[in-house]
Amino acid sequence: MDLGTQPRATAALLSRVGERIRSRNALVIEEWEDIAAWGSDHIITGPEGAATIAGGFLDTGVPIAGDGAPLVSEFALMELVAVLGRTPDGGRAYVGRVLACAWRLPRVYAAVLAGRLAPWRAERIADLTHALSAEAAGFVDRQLYDASGVGWAQLERLVAEATLRFDPERAEADRKGAADQRRFDVGEVDQHGLVHLDALLDAADGRDLDLAVARRAEVLGRLGDDSSLDVRRSKAAAELARQDLALDLLIPDPDTGAVVATVPGRNVVLNVHVTDTSLAGANPVARWDEGRCPVTTAQVHEWLQTRDTTIIVRPVIDLADHVPVDSYEIPDRHRAQVALRDPTCRFPHCTRPATRCDLDHATPHDQGGPTCPCNLVPLCRRHHRAKTHSRWCYDIPDPATYVWTSPAGFRFRVDYRGTHPIPAPDA
Repeated sequence: MDLGTQPRATAALLSRVGERIRSRNALVIEEWEDIAAWGSDHIITGPEGAATIAGGFLDTGVPIAGDGAPLVSEFALMELVAVLGRTPDGGRAYVGRVLACAWRLPRVYAAVLAGRLAPWRAERIADLTHALSAEAAGFVDRQLYDASGVGWAQLERLVAEATLRFDPERAEADRKGAADQRRFDVGEVDQHGLVHLDALLDAADGRDLDLAVARRAEVLGRLGDDSSLDVRRSKAAAELARQDLALDLLIPDPDTGAVVATVPGRNVVLNVHVTDTSLAGANPVARWDEGRCPVTTAQVHEWLQTRDTTIIVRPVIDLADHVPVDSYEIPDRHRAQVALRDPTCRFPHCTRPATRCDLDHATPHDQGGPTCPCNLVPLCRRHHRAKTHSRWCYDIPDPATYVWTSPAGFRFRVDYRGTHPIPAPDA
C-alpha cells in the first residue's frame, strides 16, 4: 500500500469523492420519488385502525407520516420495507420520514428533489416535526426558506415555538411529563463482561449519586486501591448496589401483614449448552441469555464467586427433539425449544426476540399440522397477522430455514445468517 512515498493528484481524488457523493444523493432522491409515488398508490381511507378490504384481503391503514398525512396500507408497507432491505421498525420509520416530507413539509421535500438539501438532513427535520400537528408542521416548513443553513439547535427552537403557538396545551403537558422520562438502564454485556449504564435523573438526585460515588471512590483509594479514578468510581457504584442487596429488608406480606426479613443476594440464571468440547474443557465460551451475548467461562466463574449468589441449574434442551402434543395450546418446553432454535421473529429483517413473539403453526393445526417444534415458527404479532391475513407466505425447505414470498412475488430467505433476497429466476 502506498503510504505517501509517491505523489498523488489530491485535487482529482477529492473531485472523485465529491462526484460520488452527488451520484449517491441522486440515487437517494430517485428512491424518495418512488416511495412518494408508492405512498400515493397505497392510501387507505377510513378511520385509523379500521379494517379495509384491499386486494381481496382485510387490510389496515397505518399512520406513519404524522398528523394530516393519509394512512397507508399496512401489508403493502411490509412488502416495501422488505424490498428496501431494512428492518421492519427501521424501514417503517424511514418510509414515514419520506412521506412526511412529501405530504407535510412540501418546501423541505422540494429542496431535497432540487438537490439543495441533503436527504439525511430532511429526515432529521421530519423526525423533529413528527409529533407536531399538521398546522404546526406547516409553520416550520414555511420558516425553513433555506433548510440547509439552519443549525439543529435553531431548528429545535423553531419546533418548540411551533408547539407553543399551535398546541399550548400539549406544550404544558410535555413540560409536566418531562420527569416521567427519567430512567436508569443497564446495557448489554460486551465481549469483556462489561456493561454501559445510561440514565436520566432528577438534577438533585444525580448530584447526590455523584457525590456518593466520589466519596466511596476516594475511600477505595485511601484503602490501597491503585486503580485509576474512573475505575474506582465504577467499583464504587457497584459497591453501592451490593450494599443494597445485602440489606435485611422488612417487607410486610400483602395478605397476612406478617413482616419477614429478606436478603435478595445476586441471582444469575445460566442456560448452558453442553457439547463434547465443553465437557472436555476445550470450549471457553458460555452464553448469558439475559444479556443475549457470549461471555467467557472465566467471567461466569467470577460472577458465581460473589457471596449470597443463588445458582439455578436448568436441564439441557435437545433442539432436534420431536415430541408433538394433540392440543392447539403450546407447552412451555416447546416455546423454549423454538426460542433457542430461532432467537428472533423469522419474518425478513425482523429482529424482535422470539420470547416476545407468537408461535405460528407452519401447517395450520386445523389442517393436520402438529403442535410440535418442527411445525412452530416464531412471528411477532405484526408479521403473524401479515402471514394469516394477507398473501405473505413462507416455506420451510430445511430446519430453521424459511423462504418467504411477498404479495408481489418477491422472495427472501431467512435463516441463522439473517435475511437474503432471492433473485427472480429471470434476473
